[in-house]
Amino acid sequence: MPVTQQLGGARRILLHGVTGAGKSTLAAALGEHLDLPWTDMDHLAWRPGWVESPHERLRAEVERIVAGEGWILDTAYSSVRPLVLARAEVVVALDYAAHVSLGRLLRRTVRRVVTRERVCHGNVETLRRALGPESILRWHVRALPRKRAATRAMCEAAEGPPVLVLRHPREAERLLASLAG
Repeated sequence: MPVTQQLGGARRILLHGVTGAGKSTLAAALGEHLDLPWTDMDHLAWRPGWVESPHERLRAEVERIVAGEGWILDTAYSSVRPLVLARAEVVVALDYAAHVSLGRLLRRTVRRVVTRERVCHGNVETLRRALGPESILRWHVRALPRKRAATRAMCEAAEGPPVLVLRHPREAERLLASLAG
C-alpha cells in the first residue's frame, strides 16, 4: 500500500523514533504539506539552561495540544505518550538503521556546537555537553533499544492508532513526494 494511503487522511499524527532520526524535520515537512501545526516537544520539555520543564507543566501543554482537531507531534516522551496515543490517528515511526540516525545526530551535534545554534529556549549545545555524562550521542545509543521495543509494542497493540513504520529515509522522502504531487 502506498505510504500516503497509510496516513489515511489523519489529522493527528505522532512521530516516533530515536534521537537524530529526523522526526522534527519530517514533522515540519508533514505540517507544511498537510496544513497542520507541528510541535517541537524538546521546546516544551526544556527550559533555559537545559532545565527540564516540570512534569505537570509538560503534561498540561501536551493535553492542550492533543485536545485539538489537528496536530503533529515530533515525539512523545514516555511520561505523556499514553495521552498522545489516546488521541493520535496514526503514528509514523522512523525505525532507521542505527548508523543512519547516529550519523545524522553526530552531524547535527557538530554543526550546533560549531555554530552555537540556539535551540529550545536559547540553549546551546557545547562540546562538553556533547561528550559528557549527559551526551545526546550516548543517549542515542542507550535509547535505541527502548525506542525499537516501543515501536514493536505499538505495532502489536490490539488498541491504538495504526503505525506506519519507515525503515529508510527514502521512505520518508517518498511519503513527502506523494503528498506534494
